Amino acid sequence: MSKSKIKTMLIVFFDIRGLVHHEFVPRGTTVNAKLYVEVLKRLKRRVQRVRLDIANDWKLHHDNAPAHSSFLFTNYLAKAGVPTIPQPPYSPNMAPPDFFLFPRLKTPMKGKHFETIEGIQAACTTALKCIPEEDYRHAFDSWKIRWSQCINAGGAYFEEF
Repeated sequence: MSKSKIKTMLIVFFDIRGLVHHEFVPRGTTVNAKLYVEVLKRLKRRVQRVRLDIANDWKLHHDNAPAHSSFLFTNYLAKAGVPTIPQPPYSPNMAPPDFFLFPRLKTPMKGKHFETIEGIQAACTTALKCIPEEDYRHAFDSWKIRWSQCINAGGAYFEEF
């Protein structure tokens, strides 16, 4: 079976307890700093609703994509009082979405052919909501181990965890 030609981009935020916020980037939209600021505004409101206990004490971790490191976005984070956890450069295996979430989402969708963007988005949303809290906890435990290994390697690039 061939891969689906329909593609969609997911922006997702989660913590040790599970999914916090997700949204799909509208077709034809570029993820730039302006868009990412708007997404973060929605995330902040969502955290206020679903994680009231940490609403004023949470940190953001994201990769080093240009939209995430732009002046517009970093200025927004500073003004909004959102602290960040740094991402080591050239270390994609250090980000929980890369080593945990995206592989986890691909598994139930593998081999399926989607005819519409709505179909793939619905399947992805269902897969996101089916991940148990325990798996998120395990991912964050694994992240701690990866950070320790990175520190022990002096921040140098390495392939295996």
